[in-house]
Amino acid sequence: MNALLLIAALLLPVPALAHVGDGLHAGLMAGFLHPFSGADHLLAMVTLGVWAGLLGGAARLVLPGAFLGAMATGAILGVTGVALPGVEAGVLASVLVLGALVALMVRLPLAAGAALAGVFGLLHGHAHGTEMLGGSFALYAAGFLVATSVLLASGLALASATAPWARQAARTAGGAAVAAGVVLLLAV
Repeated sequence: MNALLLIAALLLPVPALAHVGDGLHAGLMAGFLHPFSGADHLLAMVTLGVWAGLLGGAARLVLPGAFLGAMATGAILGVTGVALPGVEAGVLASVLVLGALVALMVRLPLAAGAALAGVFGLLHGHAHGTEMLGGSFALYAAGFLVATSVLLASGLALASATAPWARQAARTAGGAAVAAGVVLLLAV
């Protein structure tokens, strides 16, 4: 419990900064750095990787694949000006829901898990695409898709550790994501 409070306190001064609307979102490096620039993206992507890893089997590839594919689609919608309702709320909800799924070790059917990952990926991608201004969309998208893959793989690695304490650490990380999501919600 103390670890959860510490993580939440550390994230307190860092509200959802990924969507600052500063117009500096262009090019490969900007795309790569974007998922790391806001706690909401960072937490959701790592937590999705943890959840996929805890589910094991085909989920280890299907859930991240669904997220990445839908994220690319959402980015195209965002950059072309197609509006989606509730993007910011959905991005925040992804942190809370994915954290709870991990903390509670929820096992959904693979198709349901993939659909959920896809919805969250679509919303995160739309947020990324909407903020891309100028420069090459292809480079920007490549950057955030590679960074997202790194974050998803990090979560998978955490869930796949074989140490006796690893499974509990992964569940604790899910609880920490929920706590951080609550902090982000209160900071909005």
